[in-house]
Amino acid sequence: MKSYMQAGIRYFIKVVVLTCSVCLFSLAVKALTTDSAKVTSTQQQAIDYIEKINELKPSVHWPKIKPGLFLKNLKTNIHNIVSIYPGSSTNFCGYGALTYLFLQDDPLGYATLLLQLYNEGKATFRNISFNPSAAIKRAAGALKFKGLLDINPAEQMWFLILADHYKGYLNIFNRKFDPGDENRFWASVNYAKFNRMGRDLLNYNSKAKGADLMRPRVGSLYKYISEKMKTGSVVLFINNRIVHKKDHIKIKLGVPTHFIVAEKISIENDTITFMYWDYGRKTQLQVSTAFFKRIVFGITWFTKKETDAE
Repeated sequence: MKSYMQAGIRYFIKVVVLTCSVCLFSLAVKALTTDSAKVTSTQQQAIDYIEKINELKPSVHWPKIKPGLFLKNLKTNIHNIVSIYPGSSTNFCGYGALTYLFLQDDPLGYATLLLQLYNEGKATFRNISFNPSAAIKRAAGALKFKGLLDINPAEQMWFLILADHYKGYLNIFNRKFDPGDENRFWASVNYAKFNRMGRDLLNYNSKAKGADLMRPRVGSLYKYISEKMKTGSVVLFINNRIVHKKDHIKIKLGVPTHFIVAEKISIENDTITFMYWDYGRKTQLQVSTAFFKRIVFGITWFTKKETDAE
């Protein structure tokens, strides 16, 4: 009887020790995950890293990319994040807005990711594996007639990789890249696709209001956006054809086509003064509240993961 009791006690102790070990391990993993979720990088860390690189060898994976221009492009983006330029006449604006936030959130992560893609032809970041197609590798560095994007091969490579990797319903009939597809539906970004990319690549919580064909129901747009800007970054999905009138476009479709990053907003009487980032610069716009409501279809609010988004 005594031996059975002793055996039972030993078994009980083993169970308790094992259970405690599992609990401690789970807590350690949880703490590690939580801490790592908060750790990104600073602009100075990225500058210190990239400035130690004086020369790149030609990449066997990207035959059209000139190493000197690639490195210069990376350094410019890290020193001056406003300079991110999606290109003239392309459908890269969603990728540009995402990259603008990426460079604010984790510039060192951006630099190491793009250098790994350049050197190895593929890379993994935040559990997302990028393995661009052969067509993408042949095209990067060779895009022409896109304004400053022509001489920015790092941005060409990154935007093409994002468009190749992420797909939405707008891309369903054109999923394989052919020359010129940067201007077509192959590169288009619908609202859900943009938000998915943000969740994957950025160390942010996010909350989205609106849709491709439905405006956000938030009451006062000005009040909602200005409140969110106090605690995080706000991206707006807008009808760009109304904002930027072009003579060759005869029909102004009432649908959103463009992503911009809000910088400042104020209101006086019925006029909203709004500063935003897009196309490598910051622009100020003054519009009526009615016009503002007419052009905004999506509002995405990003906050650091240690701050809960509501």
